[in-house]
Amino acid sequence: MIAAVLVLLYLFVPVAYTFAFSFNNYKKSNITWNPEGSPTLKHWKNPCGAPGVCDSLVKSLEIGAIATLVATILGTLVAFALVRYKFVGRGAGNVLTFVPMATPEIVMGASLLTIFVQGFSRVGLQLGFWTIVIAHIVFCLSFVVVTVKARVQSMDPRLEEAAQDLYAGPTATFWKVTFPLVLPGIVGAAMLSFSLSFDDFIITNFVSGSETTFPKFVYVSYLRGIPAQANVVGFSMFVIAVSLVILAQVIGNARKPK
Repeated sequence: MIAAVLVLLYLFVPVAYTFAFSFNNYKKSNITWNPEGSPTLKHWKNPCGAPGVCDSLVKSLEIGAIATLVATILGTLVAFALVRYKFVGRGAGNVLTFVPMATPEIVMGASLLTIFVQGFSRVGLQLGFWTIVIAHIVFCLSFVVVTVKARVQSMDPRLEEAAQDLYAGPTATFWKVTFPLVLPGIVGAAMLSFSLSFDDFIITNFVSGSETTFPKFVYVSYLRGIPAQANVVGFSMFVIAVSLVILAQVIGNARKPK
């Protein structure tokens, strides 16, 4: 218990710093605590007070939503194909799924930059919003495949066989039995995908061009002192993420048979 508490304290020190310095009444830099007038609620009352904070946040949310939607759909289809069907190259596909996850982000970012500059620029696609989306889909796809595949593999095939014995066709079996059972894995994969997309800086920094996402904004702002509004946004996103996890846990426990 003592070891667990110490580990948790160690993990949550940066979160506590983010929360505390969102109340800092600083003048030039938000790196050091200013005891004069602190704590203050003015940053929470106006989270968009610092130029570029909300613009970069909206940009990250848009990119994360699109990348998550596409990666979740494609990753789910790939996961079903790898688990349910036999085809030439299936074993290689299972192995290659882990390659993007094992590749250092700086290598992937540099490789994608080369592809976008040398290839996509010839068809008029410049570095910016859509290159970030494409890069995030590539990055998140493997995580979705692995997560959904684990869920599909853990399913009891006798449930689908029972549905077919009760004269359910392939479509009815999928939507009434298979999809509800796989849905928790798909939702988990989507949440993980969005988190990875929203949080990514290294790959985004290579392929973003002049676009600024929230992580990129925080990195650039570090040179002159991260504004307290960024701390407000960061801690708010943390609270939302934790709340979703707790809600999912509560719903899952409520659905378990007593």
